[in-house]
Amino acid sequence: MIPADNGKPNQSQSNGSSGNGQSNPSDILTTRQGHPVYDNQNIRTVGNRGPATMENYQFLEKMSHFDRERIPERVVHARGTGAHGVFEAYGTVGNDAISKYTRASLFQEKGKQTPVFVRFSTVGHGIHSPETLRDPRGFAVKFYTEDGNWDLVGNNLKVFFIRDAIKFPDLIHSQKPDPVTNIQNQQRIFDFFSGTPEAMHMITFLYSPWGIPANYRQMQGSGVNTYKWINEEGAGVLVKYHWEPLQGIKNLTQKQAEEIQGKNFNHATQDLYEAIERGDFPQWELNVQIMEDGEHQELDFDPLDDTKIWPQDLFPWMPVGKMTLNRNPVNFFAEVEQSAFGTGVLVDGLDFSDDKMLQGRTFSYSDTQRYRVGANYLQLPINAPIKKVATNQRDGQMAYYQDIVPGLNPHVNYEPSNLGGLREAQRAGEEHSPHYSANLVRQKIDRQNNFKQAGERYRVFEAWEREELISNLGGALANCAKVIQDKMIEMFRQCDAEYGQRVADEIQKVKEMMQQNGKAAVGTAAKKEEAVQQAEEMSTEAKPY
Repeated sequence: MIPADNGKPNQSQSNGSSGNGQSNPSDILTTRQGHPVYDNQNIRTVGNRGPATMENYQFLEKMSHFDRERIPERVVHARGTGAHGVFEAYGTVGNDAISKYTRASLFQEKGKQTPVFVRFSTVGHGIHSPETLRDPRGFAVKFYTEDGNWDLVGNNLKVFFIRDAIKFPDLIHSQKPDPVTNIQNQQRIFDFFSGTPEAMHMITFLYSPWGIPANYRQMQGSGVNTYKWINEEGAGVLVKYHWEPLQGIKNLTQKQAEEIQGKNFNHATQDLYEAIERGDFPQWELNVQIMEDGEHQELDFDPLDDTKIWPQDLFPWMPVGKMTLNRNPVNFFAEVEQSAFGTGVLVDGLDFSDDKMLQGRTFSYSDTQRYRVGANYLQLPINAPIKKVATNQRDGQMAYYQDIVPGLNPHVNYEPSNLGGLREAQRAGEEHSPHYSANLVRQKIDRQNNFKQAGERYRVFEAWEREELISNLGGALANCAKVIQDKMIEMFRQCDAEYGQRVADEIQKVKEMMQQNGKAAVGTAAKKEEAVQQAEEMSTEAKPY
């Protein structure tokens, strides 16, 4: 089990204790060097009016550390919160023992518990942005298993905007504020989408109420990408992961979200924290879909395409375990902000598929943490595995310790060696060795089918969800250039004729309202313009002092 103080300093690092018997923990304020602080109210000066002197070590240490209290925020998923908990395995998948499909030890035994840490987030906005904005939500789970860490890094929605990782920087740039005005702009967003037909499925989700979950407790989670499970014989199957909240699912309309944002822009973080504090522990059941490894030409989509959902009637959800979040962080920065996840963090029995979006994420996620937190980010308690680490990696900025195994030769930091160094591990089962025979190319996948599932989703929505979707899309697109409107309408029509016509009608309706009201924008854009004017017109003039 991961210790209950994970993310907090070890006792040997606590205030007043050096860990070498010099003193016991106390409530006496000290500097980082352990020196007692006798006066925390006044800096050292020549007379009580100043000037200050340069040898103010206590002040210099305090202020210089304050200047460095923040690390770079994540480019995506900056706004978030988290909690500790436990995952309990069922030991089966469907009617079969889970060992039929995977040898991953955390799943094998019914009732087996694995400690977890979960970080929920919004994707596109800054670290202190409102939690009511229309945005996918991140859903990242770190399993501290006996075989090392496993990170299942996904979102609340089951699909994504793009299927090739080379487009990810372009996608995020379009979602981020304009580099000139520093204001997010729907025209920039839909300018990108109008040339990205595979985004239609995700857009249909995002601009519906599913684009604003009510909170983190009552939203689904998904691994989004396709992974593999590997059994003891080395045979692999394709797998999709789905978290289903046992609290139910709740979403917000745009109007509801705006009302909540006016009262509390931290509502989702507060909701999760307070639920756990009062003992109302949120739970999710982990379900998987399994498909034989292969191209599956009988399907009208590629099973590796992360813009598609695997139909449940063909690939049913099968529960494999349940997660309960039962402990809040003690220090938000140490445990949530410095927590680091990566799609490449897999234990034995789990593997990558050929999903090229997944392979791009696998580089990006861990590379981000090395830049953001530092080369030794895996030595931080929140990120460190419970399994003893033994590598030949040494040093680097902020090296907290060296993972030297007692009894081995400390002079040997390489492999192989005859002088008492580390040795390679024995495999737990046969190696998975898929065969490939293809040319090296730069090409789109064959079965793109960009519009079918988006149209199906539109028709599956309840009437009020369709109304909200059309209203949100019409309001956003009415403020875009006509060439963007025309391209988007045509793609909506390819999804569903009614879908496209209703969006076109809504854009026209919004434009007419703009002309009648003499405004340059309507909908959310109009409210933003109105807010700018209100700030000046409704404010009270003040005299200079």
